Amino acid sequence: MADQLQTLTSALIDAALKAGATAADAMAVDGTSLSIDIREGALEQAERSEGIEIGLRVLIGQRQACVSASDVSGRTIAEMAERAIAMAREAPEDATAGLADPGQLATRTDAAWLELADPAPEPDAEALKADALAAEAAGLAVRGVSKSQGASAAYSARRIWLAASNGFSAGYGRSSRHVSMTAISGAGTTMERDWAAESRIFQSDLPDPAEVGRRAGERAAERQGSRKPPTGRFPVLYDERVANSLIGHLLGAINGSAIARGASWLRDAKGTLVLPAALSVTEDPFRIRIPGSRPFDGEGLPTRARTIVEDGVLTGWTLDLATGRKLGLPSTGSASRGTSSPPAPGHSNIALTPGSASRAELIRDMGTGLLVTQLIGASINANTGDYSRGASGFWVENGEIAYPVNECTIAGTLPEMLRTLVPANDGRAHLSHVIPSLLVEGLTLAGA
Repeated sequence: MADQLQTLTSALIDAALKAGATAADAMAVDGTSLSIDIREGALEQAERSEGIEIGLRVLIGQRQACVSASDVSGRTIAEMAERAIAMAREAPEDATAGLADPGQLATRTDAAWLELADPAPEPDAEALKADALAAEAAGLAVRGVSKSQGASAAYSARRIWLAASNGFSAGYGRSSRHVSMTAISGAGTTMERDWAAESRIFQSDLPDPAEVGRRAGERAAERQGSRKPPTGRFPVLYDERVANSLIGHLLGAINGSAIARGASWLRDAKGTLVLPAALSVTEDPFRIRIPGSRPFDGEGLPTRARTIVEDGVLTGWTLDLATGRKLGLPSTGSASRGTSSPPAPGHSNIALTPGSASRAELIRDMGTGLLVTQLIGASINANTGDYSRGASGFWVENGEIAYPVNECTIAGTLPEMLRTLVPANDGRAHLSHVIPSLLVEGLTLAGA
């Protein structure tokens, strides 16, 4: 399959140059996915998809355009090139558009050592159905669970190839195995729901589906009797399941696209303290069997490990070639792209310095406040960092969980919130973003 993808990208580039492009890059993606959905012990949906997608970006001087297709015939490739050239001629000039110089390109492109694709055979539909049934049965067996909203099991595998007229040509494969369950407790207006899910690259690493279902059931049962918390200013502990959202807001604010537009509450924060001095945020695209790992970025540049926040201090931005050129800085090897759009900055595997305390110890230490296990919607001011989100979870009194809560809003400002973070030690090492539970001091709660 790699030979076919390589051939397709080469044909796309040749067609673009023949049609009048001064430079071009192309991507081909071949994928297979299979998913089974179960509800109340019966098959609800079974889906399987296979196909190849191709994408082409052409440049005429400083003008660029992107096109994509799912037909890989020679006629389609020629038509794509012609259409892209016509679009590029009408596009505005962009002084930052352009491919990497050959000397910037990655030389180590083999990804086998990263173990991103499981060599085991694709599971059949019956194996996935058995996983979903086991997860649902375990969730329904939990005392207090009244029904299932469904359980799913899925498998996917895909191969990616990227090539460009600057001489770059390489690709690699990815796979994933997934199981999830959503349980409901109570009835009528007292119904509460919660879920659990697990995903791994290697099927042999996937936890027991019954354990996933049991966890979903226990979470839903624990939510029975939910009510609004009091209104006021209290500490908030973000459970590990949702803590990644806080670091995600930081990563979004240092994305080169936002910085180049001046639309970021961290636009003037480089070299300043954005987290407590004991905390760092690192990026490592070379972790074995982790979804965010990759040997090169979406422009063929080598990826690299880097420290984004060091001892609380923001070290810089996340850049691709275009945003780097706008800011007069080199790319950080962070370009991501799909078949239908040009590259844009993105992150791979992220980790936050863990703390020494467990989540239970942070609950004890917070005294009275809110443990958030689910977030709903978001209102984030990109320029100021003003923050407001719907939430549900558990009310904590005297260092112990008192009762479940829902229908509340938490509000604050991200700059202040991030500078008060206290991390637990419960980050899950198999995730692409290893972020533990996070305690934030003094947020405003709107409840009862």
